[in-house]
Amino acid sequence: MFLGTHEHAIDEKGRLAIPARFRADLAGGMVLTRGFDRCLLIFPLPFWSDLTRRVSSLSLVDEDARMLRRLLFASASEQEMDRQGRILLPQNLREIGGLVDQAILIGLDAFIEVWSPERWREVEERLVSQGPRFDEQMRKLGI
Repeated sequence: MFLGTHEHAIDEKGRLAIPARFRADLAGGMVLTRGFDRCLLIFPLPFWSDLTRRVSSLSLVDEDARMLRRLLFASASEQEMDRQGRILLPQNLREIGGLVDQAILIGLDAFIEVWSPERWREVEERLVSQGPRFDEQMRKLGI
């Protein structure tokens, strides 16, 4: 389970340290790809395999399904951590995510989002201002 908010530097070679508490769950490999809100996504390989099966079952004639495939697969990069627990963020993905020298990693249970600090602050502001909208979602969950 990936939880919490973690800020890490991106070095001059484009490498990002994975938080120590996330490393065991990613030791078998991971996939890094473009996210939905101008962030990047890191999926452990088992989750990625399940996701790809589900996405591949979508109809080829459905335009939204084709766009989802493009979003997830066109920029996807298989990653393994080096001995220091770092992964390489390819240049194209750093540009997509607006990542320069710092990144915010957000644990979201089964996967991780990677944000530029500026974009993450924007998301946090939206979370605060739109908080009451989530009341209905919580009610649906019986909370």
